[in-house]
Amino acid sequence: MRHRCLRGDQGQVGGIEVIPFGILTFVIAMLVIANAWGVVDAKLSTTSAAREAVRTFVEAPNEETALIRAESAAQQAISGHGRSAGATSISISYVGEHGWSRCNRVKVTVRHPVHALRVPIIGGFGQGFAAVASASEVIDPFRSGIPGDAKC
Repeated sequence: MRHRCLRGDQGQVGGIEVIPFGILTFVIAMLVIANAWGVVDAKLSTTSAAREAVRTFVEAPNEETALIRAESAAQQAISGHGRSAGATSISISYVGEHGWSRCNRVKVTVRHPVHALRVPIIGGFGQGFAAVASASEVIDPFRSGIPGDAKC
């Protein structure tokens, strides 16, 4: 009697064909999570680069040196986060109309591209968007070495 029950396909469990679909869903979900973290990481690295660049800019002795040092500081910050400094664009602007002078606000904007899809080991694909961060500071009104009077 027992031997007869084990013969045939009547006791077979259906649904084994769903396992590859589940694995594929898991892989796609992991790619989405990894890409979401890539966006957060790009935003953190651009924020850090903008903050470092503006701080370096306002502490420099003159405008020419400030531009060079600020760009270098932003590139080092981006590289420190493991990102390509060559793909990063940095723009420095004055909020006021006086240029390099006491009490003038300086704004640094850093842009870094984020790929639409990034696969580990293989690299990034597709044209995504740019992670953008800005930081601003005031050139110290009481610093020595800057021409003009502090009127702020």
